Amino acid sequence: MKTIEVDDELYRYIASHTRHIGESASDILRRMLKVSEQAITDTSDKKADSKETSLLVSARAETRPQDRVRTVRELLLSDEYAEQKRAVNRFMMVLSTLYSLDPGEFRQATTTMQGRTRVYFAGDEQTLLQSGTHTKPKHIPGTPYWVITNTNTGRKCSMIEHIMQSMKFPQELADKVCGTI
Repeated sequence: MKTIEVDDELYRYIASHTRHIGESASDILRRMLKVSEQAITDTSDKKADSKETSLLVSARAETRPQDRVRTVRELLLSDEYAEQKRAVNRFMMVLSTLYSLDPGEFRQATTTMQGRTRVYFAGDEQTLLQSGTHTKPKHIPGTPYWVITNTNTGRKCSMIEHIMQSMKFPQELADKVCGTI
């Protein structure tokens, strides 16, 4: 295993493409660069044999709906999720996972979501602070988004449910996720 240095901006970009808790930076980069492990093995063999370097690029595989469901179920069953004592921490983990599954759909789902006087999601902390007093904005790990956290558990669940419905998750899964928060 080798270590490389990247600036903070690049690190946040790579981290924002995390699909599940515990996914390694190597796995994220492989997926982003569309390089399979077999391609790396094949390349290493060729380099050793002929001193040529080539990359074999795997075909891009779209995330199938059942994979998205599996990822959310795996989150709910993970030790890290189970160890969270506070609803806000579980809420943040779910948001981070949903974003990692499809940043575009997540953006669409959160863009129109707001309360009577509050904005729930924004690209910066200041926007949320201006939308109300005592909003307690927190950065959603692995995303460019901030969310207000000074809401009751029911409101957090309705936010998650709205996002999951917009992202076309099965209702029973959204109910299960909300039941764990």
